[in-house]
Amino acid sequence: MSTHWPTELPVVQVRVARPTDQIEELEKFYCDGVGLEKIGSFTGHRGYRGLLIGMPDSSYHLEFTQHDDGSPCPAPSKDNLLVFYMPNQNSIDAIAKRLMNMGYPEVAPENGYWEEKGVTIEDPDGWRIVLMNSNGI
Repeated sequence: MSTHWPTELPVVQVRVARPTDQIEELEKFYCDGVGLEKIGSFTGHRGYRGLLIGMPDSSYHLEFTQHDDGSPCPAPSKDNLLVFYMPNQNSIDAIAKRLMNMGYPEVAPENGYWEEKGVTIEDPDGWRIVLMNSNGI
């Protein structure tokens, strides 16, 4: 596996973006629940406001946008996942418990593979995350 980006693909940041109608709830889920950091936000951008959430170095992060007129976004299939690989099972258990206490219980994954070493949870919009134990992967 290569450890360098190809010259024709000089990527310096990766962002996964999607719309929502529940930007405040997503901030609570991903920051207070999962433990990611709010690294930025914006308002008044052509009728949109947004929230950037990520890891401390912010080279990859999530962006949620909400339009003033609404941003309907039905969740895709139950097998569209955002997977967090984590080496410590105690951390996974603590995050899952915190999310459960916030009203986000574990759900059965579409693909049984994720059940072997992971916990699947739906965010406020119904999009799924997996807290996956990477120990031994």
